[in-house]
Amino acid sequence: MSVHTATRRGAVFFDRDGTLIEDKHYLKDPNEVVLVAHAANAVRFANDAQLPVIVVTNQSGIARGLLTEADYAACQARLDDLLSERNAYIDATYHCPHHPDFTGPCACRKPGVGLYEQAIADHHLDPALCLYVGDRWRDIVPAQHFGGRGVLVPSPDTPGEEIVRAAAELEIAATLMAALQRFLAAPPTDRLGA
Repeated sequence: MSVHTATRRGAVFFDRDGTLIEDKHYLKDPNEVVLVAHAANAVRFANDAQLPVIVVTNQSGIARGLLTEADYAACQARLDDLLSERNAYIDATYHCPHHPDFTGPCACRKPGVGLYEQAIADHHLDPALCLYVGDRWRDIVPAQHFGGRGVLVPSPDTPGEEIVRAAAELEIAATLMAALQRFLAAPPTDRLGA
């Protein structure tokens, strides 16, 4: 095993809207950023376990002209502030501003894995040692591509058929904390690169 491979580690990939914060659909006002119940506890739990916390989010409202990159950045900064107030933090955030109907196809829009590949390279991660968490199938299906662990945490907007599919093909948890606790109770081998 090479030195580079030996230093690779796991991480937690979170979706943003509907997973860490309430989904306001094309959120552009930072004053409307509201944490999902226990989201800060789950992020802090990952922080305490020394797992990088990485957010990957589709933001097609930018392509649709419903919000700007500056609006997105302001809302992300508000999320960071809310977590910081609760002694939790996100290590990195990646977003896709595209939508195929407006900007054509791209590799970064979930369920595509372009942003995950970028994060994996940026943070020297082993994708098979990562947890992929979200409220939609597109958020967790990258776990199948990379051989990691995908857990759906349903929100009010999660379609029933996606819950059924996640139950059959990956995993479901009632809360973010339950997903994190389950992952840390039975971590993949060498999760932290030890």
